[in-house]
Amino acid sequence: MGYGKWIGGLMGFVTMGPLGALAGFAIGSLFDNANENEMETSGSQNEYMGQRNSFLFSMLVMASYIIRADGRIMHSEMEFVRNFLRNSFGEAAVAEGEQILLNLFEQRKQMDKSNPSAFRNTIRECGAQIAANMTYEERLQLLRFLIQIAQSDGNVSREEVEALKEVAYYMGLSTEDVESMLNMRGNSLEEAYKVLEVSPDATDDEVRAAYRKMALKHHPDRVATLGEDIRKAAEEKFQDINNAKERIYKARGMR
Repeated sequence: MGYGKWIGGLMGFVTMGPLGALAGFAIGSLFDNANENEMETSGSQNEYMGQRNSFLFSMLVMASYIIRADGRIMHSEMEFVRNFLRNSFGEAAVAEGEQILLNLFEQRKQMDKSNPSAFRNTIRECGAQIAANMTYEERLQLLRFLIQIAQSDGNVSREEVEALKEVAYYMGLSTEDVESMLNMRGNSLEEAYKVLEVSPDATDDEVRAAYRKMALKHHPDRVATLGEDIRKAAEEKFQDINNAKERIYKARGMR
C-alpha cells in the first residue's frame, strides 16, 4: 500500500471534485504499482487495482458523510474503518486511510462555512460517478460497509438512517436496499421479512421468489473482482440473507 493512490485521490477530490478524486486515486495506484514492482504490470492487473482502489476511496468519501451525519465522530465508527483497512490492506493503510477521512472532515467544515449544501452536492456528484462506474452488486456491497459503519456504535440514529438512504439514492440504489441491510443482523421474524424485502402477508411462492431474487443480487461471486476480503464480507451478508430465509421458512412450515 503506497502513498500515491491516497494522495492522488485526495488531491483530485479537493481540486477537481469527486470525479477527479476517483481518477486521481486510480492514477496514484498505478504509480504505486510501478514503484513497488519495478516491472511492467499487465493491463488486467492494473484494471483490478483500479477497480479495487476506486471502491476503497469511494467508501472513504461516503463514510465521511455517514460518520458526520449525527454531528459526531464516534470512536467506534473510526475504529471500524481502521480495522477494515488493516485487514484488507495492512497496517500501513490505516494511517493513510484515517488521514484521508480527517481531510474529508476538514474539507466539509470549510465548505459548510460558505455554503451548507456544498458538501452534500459533492456527495451527490460522487454518488453519480459511483453509479456510472460500479456494478449494481459492487454498489450494494459498498452500501453494506456504510451501514456497518453506522451500526458499529450499537445505535443507528435517525440522521444516519436518512443519510444512508440519501447516499443510496445518489448511488442508484433504493430505500428497500437500505432497510433490508439494516435488518440483516436481527433475530426477529419481522426483521427477516424486511431482509427479504417482502411483506408478512406474502404467499409462500412470493417468499420463495423474494429469496431467490435476494440470493441472486447479493451472491458473493458478483464482487469477487474486488478482492478476496471484499468477497468474504459479501459472504457474511449472504449468510444473513439465508438466516432470514430460514426463520421465515420455519415459521411458515416451509421447505
